[in-house]
Amino acid sequence: MRKASNNEIKLLRKLARKKYREKEQRFVVEGERAVEQVVGNGLIEVETVFVVEGRAVSDQLSAFSVFVEEAVFVEVADTENPQGILAVCKMPDEIRPQKLAEETGIIVATDAIQDPGNMGTILRTAAWFGAKALIAGKGSVDVYHPKVVRSTAGATGSIPVLTGDLEAVFSELERSGWQVMLLDGGGSAEPLRSIQPAEKTILVVGNEGNGINENLLNSGRKKVKIESGSAQEKVESLNAAVAVSIALWGLRVES
Repeated sequence: MRKASNNEIKLLRKLARKKYREKEQRFVVEGERAVEQVVGNGLIEVETVFVVEGRAVSDQLSAFSVFVEEAVFVEVADTENPQGILAVCKMPDEIRPQKLAEETGIIVATDAIQDPGNMGTILRTAAWFGAKALIAGKGSVDVYHPKVVRSTAGATGSIPVLTGDLEAVFSELERSGWQVMLLDGGGSAEPLRSIQPAEKTILVVGNEGNGINENLLNSGRKKVKIESGSAQEKVESLNAAVAVSIALWGLRVES
Protein backbone atom coordinates (compact mmCIF):
# COMPACT_ATOMS: atom_id res chain seq x y z
CA MET A 1 0.00 0.00 0.00
CA ARG A 2 1.51 3.31 -1.06
CA LYS A 3 1.43 6.57 0.84
CA ALA A 4 -1.17 9.13 -0.18
CA SER A 5 0.20 11.95 -2.30
CA ASN A 6 -0.01 15.59 -1.27
CA ASN A 7 -2.50 16.24 -4.09
CA GLU A 8 -4.76 13.42 -2.87
CA ILE A 9 -4.72 14.80 0.67
CA LYS A 10 -5.34 18.32 -0.62
CA LEU A 11 -8.41 17.12 -2.52
CA LEU A 12 -9.64 15.24 0.53
CA ARG A 13 -9.48 18.41 2.62
CA LYS A 14 -11.42 20.36 -0.03
CA LEU A 15 -14.26 17.85 -0.15
CA ALA A 16 -15.41 18.90 3.31
CA ARG A 17 -17.00 21.93 1.57
CA LYS A 18 -20.03 21.73 -0.72
CA LYS A 19 -18.66 24.06 -3.39
CA TYR A 20 -15.63 21.83 -3.89
CA ARG A 21 -17.74 18.68 -3.89
CA GLU A 22 -19.79 20.20 -6.69
CA LYS A 23 -16.73 21.44 -8.56
CA GLU A 24 -14.85 18.14 -8.34
CA GLN A 25 -18.01 15.97 -8.55
CA ARG A 26 -16.65 13.87 -5.71
CA PHE A 27 -17.64 13.12 -2.14
CA VAL A 28 -16.42 11.22 0.92
CA VAL A 29 -17.73 8.02 2.49
CA GLU A 30 -16.40 7.44 6.01
CA GLY A 31 -16.37 4.29 8.13
CA GLU A 32 -15.40 0.70 7.42
CA ARG A 33 -18.88 -0.77 6.97
CA ALA A 34 -20.09 2.08 4.76
CA VAL A 35 -16.98 1.97 2.57
CA GLU A 36 -17.22 -1.80 2.18
CA GLN A 37 -20.89 -1.52 1.23
CA VAL A 38 -20.24 1.14 -1.39
CA VAL A 39 -17.38 -0.87 -2.89
CA GLY A 40 -19.38 -4.07 -2.73
CA ASN A 41 -22.58 -2.83 -4.37
CA GLY A 42 -20.65 -1.35 -7.30
CA LEU A 43 -23.16 1.44 -7.88
CA ILE A 44 -20.68 4.27 -7.27
CA GLU A 45 -17.17 4.56 -8.62
CA VAL A 46 -14.68 4.49 -5.74
CA GLU A 47 -11.46 6.31 -6.59
CA THR A 48 -9.35 6.08 -3.46
CA VAL A 49 -9.66 4.52 -0.01
CA PHE A 50 -7.64 6.38 2.65
CA VAL A 51 -6.47 4.27 5.56
CA VAL A 52 -4.68 5.42 8.69
CA GLU A 53 -1.10 4.17 8.77
CA GLY A 54 -0.80 0.68 10.24
CA ARG A 55 -4.46 -0.25 9.84
CA ALA A 56 -5.27 -3.49 8.03
CA VAL A 57 -7.92 -3.55 5.29
CA SER A 58 -9.82 -6.34 3.59
CA ASP A 59 -8.76 -7.75 0.24
CA GLN A 60 -11.84 -6.07 -1.23
CA LEU A 61 -10.47 -2.64 -0.33
CA SER A 62 -6.75 -3.15 -0.75
CA ALA A 63 -6.73 -2.38 -4.48
CA PHE A 64 -8.06 1.12 -3.80
CA SER A 65 -6.11 1.87 -0.64
CA VAL A 66 -3.45 4.42 0.27
CA PHE A 67 -2.25 5.21 3.78
CA VAL A 68 -1.97 8.50 5.65
CA GLU A 69 -0.48 9.43 8.99
CA GLU A 70 -2.88 9.35 11.92
CA ALA A 71 -2.64 13.12 12.50
CA VAL A 72 -3.64 13.78 8.90
CA PHE A 73 -6.51 11.32 9.06
CA VAL A 74 -7.90 12.87 12.24
CA GLU A 75 -7.75 16.28 10.54
CA VAL A 76 -9.69 15.23 7.42
CA ALA A 77 -12.19 12.89 9.12
CA ASP A 78 -15.67 14.24 9.85
CA THR A 79 -16.31 12.10 12.93
CA GLU A 80 -15.13 12.65 16.50
CA ASN A 81 -13.87 9.07 16.81
CA PRO A 82 -12.81 8.10 13.28
CA GLN A 83 -12.46 4.43 12.36
CA GLY A 84 -9.36 5.06 10.29
CA ILE A 85 -10.88 4.48 6.87
CA LEU A 86 -12.69 6.64 4.32
CA ALA A 87 -13.17 6.70 0.57
CA VAL A 88 -13.31 9.36 -2.12
CA CYS A 89 -16.02 8.51 -4.65
CA LYS A 90 -17.32 10.02 -7.87
CA MET A 91 -20.81 11.49 -7.76
CA PRO A 92 -23.22 9.63 -10.03
CA ASP A 93 -24.95 11.71 -12.69
CA GLU A 94 -28.28 13.18 -11.63
CA ILE A 95 -31.34 11.62 -13.19
CA ARG A 96 -33.14 13.80 -15.73
CA PRO A 97 -36.85 14.64 -15.38
CA GLN A 98 -37.39 13.27 -18.88
CA LYS A 99 -36.15 9.88 -17.67
CA LEU A 100 -38.37 9.96 -14.58
CA ALA A 101 -41.35 10.82 -16.78
CA GLU A 102 -41.08 7.33 -18.28
CA GLU A 103 -41.04 5.54 -14.91
CA THR A 104 -43.81 4.29 -12.63
CA GLY A 105 -43.78 3.76 -8.87
CA ILE A 106 -42.95 6.19 -6.07
CA ILE A 107 -40.63 9.19 -6.00
CA VAL A 108 -39.72 10.87 -2.70
CA ALA A 109 -39.27 14.65 -2.69
CA THR A 110 -37.84 16.79 0.13
CA ASP A 111 -38.87 20.40 0.59
CA ALA A 112 -36.08 22.12 2.57
CA ILE A 113 -35.13 19.11 4.71
CA GLN A 114 -32.11 20.54 6.52
CA ASP A 115 -31.06 17.92 9.06
CA PRO A 116 -28.37 15.61 7.60
CA GLY A 117 -29.54 12.69 9.72
CA ASN A 118 -33.08 13.03 8.43
CA MET A 119 -31.96 13.34 4.82
CA GLY A 120 -29.71 10.30 5.09
CA THR A 121 -32.47 8.23 6.69
CA ILE A 122 -34.97 9.37 4.05
CA LEU A 123 -32.57 8.31 1.28
CA ARG A 124 -31.95 4.95 2.93
CA THR A 125 -35.66 4.32 3.50
CA ALA A 126 -36.59 5.39 -0.03
CA ALA A 127 -34.04 2.91 -1.37
CA TRP A 128 -35.40 0.15 0.89
CA PHE A 129 -38.92 0.62 -0.48
CA GLY A 130 -37.72 0.75 -4.08
CA ALA A 131 -38.39 4.42 -4.78
CA LYS A 132 -37.50 5.43 -8.32
CA ALA A 133 -35.66 8.58 -7.22
CA LEU A 134 -35.24 11.26 -4.60
CA ILE A 135 -35.87 14.87 -5.58
CA ALA A 136 -34.03 17.26 -3.23
CA GLY A 137 -35.76 20.63 -3.42
CA LYS A 138 -34.20 24.01 -2.78
CA GLY A 139 -33.17 24.50 0.83
CA SER A 140 -32.52 20.79 1.38
CA VAL A 141 -29.16 19.73 2.77
CA ASP A 142 -26.61 18.48 0.22
CA VAL A 143 -27.18 14.75 -0.24
CA TYR A 144 -23.39 14.30 -0.37
CA HIS A 145 -22.74 16.11 2.90
CA PRO A 146 -20.57 13.75 5.02
CA LYS A 147 -23.22 13.42 7.74
CA VAL A 148 -25.90 12.61 5.17
CA VAL A 149 -23.69 9.97 3.58
CA ARG A 150 -23.01 8.37 6.98
CA SER A 151 -26.72 8.37 7.80
CA THR A 152 -27.52 6.39 4.66
CA ALA A 153 -25.43 3.52 6.12
CA GLY A 154 -23.87 2.72 2.77
CA ALA A 155 -27.05 3.27 0.71
CA THR A 156 -25.72 6.39 -1.06
CA GLY A 157 -26.04 5.84 -4.79
CA SER A 158 -28.68 3.13 -4.48
CA ILE A 159 -31.39 5.38 -5.96
CA PRO A 160 -31.06 8.25 -8.45
CA VAL A 161 -31.13 11.84 -7.19
CA LEU A 162 -32.41 15.03 -8.80
CA THR A 163 -31.92 18.49 -7.27
CA GLY A 164 -33.83 21.59 -8.24
CA ASP A 165 -36.94 23.71 -7.84
CA LEU A 166 -39.80 21.44 -6.79
CA GLU A 167 -42.54 23.42 -8.50
CA ALA A 168 -40.73 23.31 -11.83
CA VAL A 169 -39.93 19.60 -11.54
CA PHE A 170 -43.45 18.70 -10.40
CA SER A 171 -45.04 20.62 -13.26
CA GLU A 172 -42.94 18.70 -15.77
CA LEU A 173 -43.61 15.30 -14.20
CA GLU A 174 -47.33 15.92 -13.78
CA ARG A 175 -47.61 16.31 -17.54
CA SER A 176 -46.57 12.66 -17.83
CA GLY A 177 -49.05 11.40 -15.25
CA TRP A 178 -47.22 11.72 -11.93
CA GLN A 179 -49.50 12.59 -8.98
CA VAL A 180 -48.04 14.72 -6.17
CA MET A 181 -48.99 13.89 -2.57
CA LEU A 182 -48.00 16.36 0.14
CA LEU A 183 -47.49 15.12 3.71
CA ASP A 184 -49.42 17.62 5.81
CA GLY A 185 -51.09 17.50 9.20
CA GLY A 186 -53.72 20.11 8.40
CA GLY A 187 -57.46 19.59 8.66
CA SER A 188 -57.97 19.48 4.89
CA ALA A 189 -55.52 16.59 4.43
CA GLU A 190 -56.91 13.11 3.72
CA PRO A 191 -55.92 10.23 6.02
CA LEU A 192 -53.11 8.17 4.53
CA ARG A 193 -55.00 4.91 5.11
CA SER A 194 -57.85 6.09 2.87
CA ILE A 195 -55.58 6.88 -0.07
CA GLN A 196 -55.45 4.68 -3.14
CA PRO A 197 -51.97 5.39 -4.52
CA ALA A 198 -51.60 6.21 -8.18
CA GLU A 199 -49.34 4.23 -10.48
CA LYS A 200 -47.06 7.30 -10.46
CA THR A 201 -46.88 8.88 -7.00
CA ILE A 202 -44.56 11.64 -5.75
CA LEU A 203 -44.47 11.77 -1.94
CA VAL A 204 -43.39 15.15 -0.57
CA VAL A 205 -42.08 15.80 2.95
CA GLY A 206 -41.46 19.29 4.28
CA ASN A 207 -39.04 21.16 6.50
CA GLU A 208 -38.60 19.82 10.04
CA GLY A 209 -39.93 23.01 11.67
CA ASN A 210 -42.13 24.67 9.07
CA GLY A 211 -43.52 21.82 7.03
CA ILE A 212 -44.14 22.09 3.30
CA ASN A 213 -43.89 25.49 1.62
CA GLU A 214 -47.23 27.27 1.40
CA ASN A 215 -46.92 27.70 -2.36
CA LEU A 216 -46.87 23.93 -2.76
CA LEU A 217 -49.64 23.38 -0.20
CA ASN A 218 -51.92 25.87 -1.97
CA SER A 219 -51.34 24.37 -5.39
CA GLY A 220 -54.47 22.20 -5.37
CA ARG A 221 -52.40 19.01 -5.13
CA LYS A 222 -53.49 16.16 -2.85
CA LYS A 223 -52.61 16.57 0.84
CA VAL A 224 -52.33 13.47 3.03
CA LYS A 225 -51.79 13.01 6.75
CA ILE A 226 -50.66 10.25 9.06
CA GLU A 227 -53.29 10.02 11.76
CA SER A 228 -52.23 9.80 15.39
CA GLY A 229 -53.76 7.65 18.10
CA SER A 230 -57.20 8.83 19.15
CA ALA A 231 -56.03 9.95 22.60
CA GLN A 232 -52.71 11.47 21.52
CA GLU A 233 -52.46 15.15 22.42
CA LYS A 234 -48.92 15.62 23.70
CA VAL A 235 -46.83 15.13 20.53
CA GLU A 236 -47.08 17.88 17.95
CA SER A 237 -45.77 15.98 14.93
CA LEU A 238 -43.70 13.07 13.65
CA ASN A 239 -40.02 13.27 12.78
CA ALA A 240 -39.70 13.91 9.03
CA ALA A 241 -37.82 10.69 8.29
CA VAL A 242 -40.25 8.64 10.38
CA ALA A 243 -43.19 10.19 8.53
CA VAL A 244 -41.65 9.27 5.17
CA SER A 245 -41.09 5.69 6.37
CA ILE A 246 -44.72 5.28 7.44
CA ALA A 247 -46.03 6.88 4.26
CA LEU A 248 -43.85 4.72 2.00
CA TRP A 249 -45.18 1.63 3.77
CA GLY A 250 -48.76 2.82 3.26
CA LEU A 251 -48.30 3.95 -0.35
CA ARG A 252 -46.48 0.98 -1.77
CA VAL A 253 -47.01 0.97 -5.51
CA GLU A 254 -46.41 -2.14 -7.58
CA SER A 255 -44.45 -1.25 -10.69
